[in-house]
Parts: sequence; C-alpha cells; structure tokens
Amino acid sequence: MEFDLSAQPEIVQQAAGYALQGWALAQDWLLSPAAWSQFALLIAAWLLAVLITRRLRPVLTRLLTPEEGADTLISKARAFFCQFLPLLLPLLAFGLTAIGESVVRSMFESGAVIAFGKRVFLFIAVRAFVRDIITDPFLKFLGRFVFVPVAALYTVGLLDPVLAWLDSVIIPLGNLSFDLQDAVRFVVVGGVIFWLGRWSNDQSASLIQRQEDMRPATRQLAEKAAEVAIFVVAALVFLNIMGIPLTSIAVLTGAIGVGLGFGLQKIASNYVSGIILLLEGQATVGDYVELDGGEAGTIVRMTARAIILESFDGRWIVVPNEDFIITRVVNYSDQGSANRYEAPFSVSYDTDINKIPDIVEAAVATHPGVLSEPYPPDCELRGFGDSGIDFAVEFWVNGLDDGPNKYTSDVLFLIWNALKEHDIEIPYPQRVVEIKGGLPKGDA
Repeated sequence: MEFDLSAQPEIVQQAAGYALQGWALAQDWLLSPAAWSQFALLIAAWLLAVLITRRLRPVLTRLLTPEEGADTLISKARAFFCQFLPLLLPLLAFGLTAIGESVVRSMFESGAVIAFGKRVFLFIAVRAFVRDIITDPFLKFLGRFVFVPVAALYTVGLLDPVLAWLDSVIIPLGNLSFDLQDAVRFVVVGGVIFWLGRWSNDQSASLIQRQEDMRPATRQLAEKAAEVAIFVVAALVFLNIMGIPLTSIAVLTGAIGVGLGFGLQKIASNYVSGIILLLEGQATVGDYVELDGGEAGTIVRMTARAIILESFDGRWIVVPNEDFIITRVVNYSDQGSANRYEAPFSVSYDTDINKIPDIVEAAVATHPGVLSEPYPPDCELRGFGDSGIDFAVEFWVNGLDDGPNKYTSDVLFLIWNALKEHDIEIPYPQRVVEIKGGLPKGDA
C-alpha cells in the first residue's frame, strides 16, 4: 500500500520515509536466520549479565563501602566508585554483546541486530546513570532533557538526521545569525562548564576554610581570589570550546567599561572596597561593629558587594563595603579582645561606704567571664544622689554585653546578693514634702 504524500509538508514526508525504512528493516530482521541468531545472542548476553551481577554486586558493595565515620582519601575513593554499581548490569551486557559480535559477523557477515542491541544496552546505562547516580539538581535536569534524549536518538539511529536538521535551522539575531545546533550546544556546554566552576569553587572554599592557621580576613581574600580565577578560566574554556574568538567580545568589554563609568561605578567602588577590607583585616567575620549611621551587629558574611551584619534581635543588615571605608566604624572585636563595661548601683546613706569597694569587687571577681587583665573589677564612688550614695563597678570581659552574653545582668545579681549578705540596704526613692502654712484645719 502506497500513499501520495507529495502535498504534505517536508517534515511529514521525512517522517514517513523513516517509518517505511524502519518497517522494511523489521521485516528483514523477522525473516532472517542471522537476525534471529543475533536476537538469541542478545538475550543470552543479558541473562548472563544478570547472573554475574547478582553474584558480583554484593561482593563489590562490601568491598567498596567505606567504614562508618572514615574520612581518608582511600575511603572517599571507595565511596566514589561504589556509587557507580548501578551501571554494572548494562555495561556487562554491553561487553558480553561486543564479544559475541565478532563471532556473529564471522559467521553471517552481518551484525546489524547485535549492533542495535549494543546501543540499547548503552541507552539503559545512560538512563541508570541519570536516574540513580546523578544527585545534583542541575545535572539531573540536564540528564533528563538532554543526555537521555540524545542516547535514545542514537539508539534508534536518528541522531545524525536530527543533528543535520538542527544545523539547517538558522536563527537570525540582528546582523548575526546562528543555527539551532549551536544554540543547543551553547546552553549545554555553558551549563556544564559553569557547573564545574561552581563545584570547583565550593571545593576550594572548603579547603581554604580548613586552613585554621590563616587569619579570617586572609581566608576570605583567598576564597574570593580563587572564585574569580576559577570563573575566568571557565569563561575562557567555554569561549574556546564554542570557537568564539576573544576579539569578538571587545565590544562587550567596551560596553561594560562605559557602564562602570556611569551606572556601575558604585558596584565597582564596593567591590574594590571589599578587597581593601580583606587585605587590611580591620573587620572580619565574627567581629561586632557599629557604624556612624547607627547600623550595628556581628559580621556574618563578607561578599563582593556588601557586608552582612546580624543584630542582637536576629535581623540581617546589608551594609555596602564602601561605608566601611568612608565612614567611622567602631569595632568591638568579638574575636578575643577585651571590652570594659560598668554596672551602677546605690546604697543607703546609713552605710559605711568604706566597706563597699572590697565587698563588691570580690563578688564581681567570682564571675567566670570577668577578667583580671588588663584590670580587675574596680568599684568607684560616683556621687551622692537624692535617695542614696551612687556607685559603679567597672569590669573587663571577652565578648559583648547585652547580646549573646548578659554580663551586666549577672554582675548586678552578684552585687545584690553580696550587699544583702552584709545587711547593706539598697535604697528606694525618697522625698521630703514640706507644706507651708501647715495642714488646713477641717470643720468641727
């Protein structure tokens, strides 16, 4: 039965031609003894691969699974190879089929069926790789919508025609034009290269953060330098693979230069300011800082554009790097430097105030966070108030008060208990009221 498809679109005619070729090939395979022999060989290779896998996989799993808690290079290598065990069955079938292919070709001078079977086993391996081994979301997405379809087209022998069709579809873009195959390759290659760049950046950052002998600011600077270097190399490799000459991006770099001179000058200023901060080390992650504008908090992250502060109430404040260069910054340096605080209190006028310093200083010194260096607790007389005699005790601690640590509150508790223990009264507000002319007399 023949159909006249001359009036149909070209793509319909091509699809019909491929369908007829497939039907003719299927008829040849069904009626050929050589094809039946090859089908039998494929089934035997698969069954033998299943048998070998059932015996071999438990042994390999036991040998390659690292001990719990092991963190050596060998254990990491064993864990890496262990994750590829799902590929054992299709690759074994592929290998056994390849061995039998030479025998079949010598007997029948034909191996089309067995070559198709090898491609099927390869497709199964690609599908298992995407489904069971890849865990990264981006790579899994790329595998589902690029790698598996490409493997399927290769299996049925349509990869070359599809590539030729993609190459024939031209996409105009102003004065430029490119074919659809280049567009797909641009997306796939670019995605893979920059994923590798991101992965390399994460690994280098983890390695740098483990160098505890380096200053925090130096580690931050090394991370940023490694990040810039990795992505510059990734961009150059991408341009080289795509065959894009560096001279062709001269216009783009010129436009970026103009943008930096106008709209992007603040971004450039913040980026340079961030590098200066990392080089000088005047502020680093973990420091508690306060700016002239009133922003205050602990530095939790230093980025290329800004420094992120976390306040005591849990809010994150994004401060441009430039503000740390052009404004006054108070650094309380929560990374080991001592800070002085004071706790005020009052005693009654009936108290022998000569005893107060010894009692209070001894009580405050018992706090585990109070330092004896650079100075021990110091109780000072501050004045004679309306209701009592005013004192304040000064003390030094490592860290910040009224934030993660409540030093002043603890010290006031110690003062209260010490004064109560020595029967010293803490006065409450008192006022003497004088009524001129006496109290009015009531009616009898």
